[in-house]
Amino acid sequence: MQEIFNIFIKSIFIDNMVFAYFLGMCSYLAVSKTVKTSVGLGFAVVFVLGITVPVDYLLNEYILKAGAMAWVDPSFADVDLSFLSFILFIAIIASMVQLVEMIVEKFSPALYASLGIFLPLIAVNCAILGGSLFMQERDYQSLAQATSFGLGSGVGWFLAIVGIAAIREKIRYSNVPPALRGLGITFIITGLMGIAFMSFLGIKL
Repeated sequence: MQEIFNIFIKSIFIDNMVFAYFLGMCSYLAVSKTVKTSVGLGFAVVFVLGITVPVDYLLNEYILKAGAMAWVDPSFADVDLSFLSFILFIAIIASMVQLVEMIVEKFSPALYASLGIFLPLIAVNCAILGGSLFMQERDYQSLAQATSFGLGSGVGWFLAIVGIAAIREKIRYSNVPPALRGLGITFIITGLMGIAFMSFLGIKL
């Protein structure tokens, strides 16, 4: 349990998808103009990462990696399907995003309209695919660890986009130099937030 909690906290603050790896920046910059839309997209990303990472873990453990299909028959012990990881991970991500899109359209049409094209584009959000690829690279030992990492990565991305959205809403009333207005000041603030998150590197996990 301690290890699962450590993975969850580390994926939020230390290995943050935005501030540590700069993944998912397209949606992060485009949707973070208001807190309301950022919260909606953030929850969608948490849901997609929380589902796809453990599903991809099971896929990797029991089908894709070398020797994973030995449970079917001992003759499959030498089969290595890891070269299919990219296409199968993306297929699972796309199906989960489609599910999220249908749920949001059904229960919150206003949020669906405000998110626009960026909701289906979660399927090509590099933070989502990055979560599954990091899971595969780090070789987590249990489904619980993979799930903890997926949820933690989603929560970290959620905090990043909601945080920058709150700052962007307030900064409209500030006297920002014309040359830095819009994405210019947003990139500067993102860099400062990344430096702030680096302070969590001192946490002993």
